[in-house]
Amino acid sequence: MKFKKQIFGFMDMLRFKKLVPNRRAALAAGSAQPLPQDYRVNQQARRLHPGMMEVELTAVRSLCPGMKEFTFRRTDGDAFPFFRAGQYVSLQAQVGGSVVSRPYSMVSSPRQALENQLVLGIADAGFFSGWLHENAKPGDRFRMTEPSGEFHYETLRDKKQIVCIAGGAGITPFISMARSMVEGDEEYEMILFYGARDEAHLAYKAELDELTQKGLRVVYVLSDEEKPGFEHGFVTAQLLEKYVDVPNASFFLCGPVAMYNFADEQLAGYHLPRKAVYRDASCCPDLAMDAPRTFRLTVHLRDQVYTLEAAENETLLTAMERGGIPAPNKCRAGGCGYCHSKWLGGEFRIAEGRDGRREADRKFGFVHPCVTYPLSDMEIEVPVSE
Repeated sequence: MKFKKQIFGFMDMLRFKKLVPNRRAALAAGSAQPLPQDYRVNQQARRLHPGMMEVELTAVRSLCPGMKEFTFRRTDGDAFPFFRAGQYVSLQAQVGGSVVSRPYSMVSSPRQALENQLVLGIADAGFFSGWLHENAKPGDRFRMTEPSGEFHYETLRDKKQIVCIAGGAGITPFISMARSMVEGDEEYEMILFYGARDEAHLAYKAELDELTQKGLRVVYVLSDEEKPGFEHGFVTAQLLEKYVDVPNASFFLCGPVAMYNFADEQLAGYHLPRKAVYRDASCCPDLAMDAPRTFRLTVHLRDQVYTLEAAENETLLTAMERGGIPAPNKCRAGGCGYCHSKWLGGEFRIAEGRDGRREADRKFGFVHPCVTYPLSDMEIEVPVSE
């Protein structure tokens, strides 16, 4: 096969022969000043993804019966990372001999985070939340993860109008979303249905009333009290149609499981696509059992090996925390994958509807301890927390 000689190919050969001398000349002509130890892109990455942060509690105030607000600042003086309104952080503390953490939705807006202020609204429900209500005071220090979560508005997925349904303490992410809309960081039109037993249990009502003057629409729904200016009962399909065009809206729900089940029944007749209804995940609870069995759990954490007891009605993560093991976790709902650990032996079950593992994780034997319950003695290898 004959090839026609091209002058451009000859020139490329000449350049190749001069490659090494040209490179040496360029290096010799370069500055002798050492390269920077830190680049702006690395600085920006640390601002957006600082990992675990040391924080100090600066203020506590009561919101309504059974719910308080906790305000934090970073102890290193840096700002909290910018986040998407609706996301959560996981707060961690040493309680007795246990290392305990729980995820909480942020109340503050993303702009407040840039001022080194992050606010959580926490209901007095559960072990750690109850401990915070009883013991936490300004000056106390905690560890906190960077913001995470998929419970936020997504321009390519969601409609221009979003309908938010909050039950009780589920109001917290919607305060952040409303503030973000008012501050101009989000472009959706938001209408909020906020359900509670009575007016006294409406947390952040003063703040919500103020936000209504700036574009937010709020419908208060009281189940146990009838008052002028408030809807009575529950958030039914009939009530939704009174205020919104249901088929042309995206729905965000945050509250107890019973509220989710009721909302599913009310929305079923509209045959909305799956992406149109988004629910904030809740922590995986202890199972209701009369006489749960107890098993031996062996945990490998880098070069350390721990052996502890694990009850069949509690998740592996709960057992590890109770034993003082600093196991990594964020969402505690099986979705984020931050706690994924190597399964080495034993039988287990995963909470119904909570198996968020990828197919590769299932194939190669990984589990999410936050939603996994033991059915026998077990052995796992856990990644080191940041």
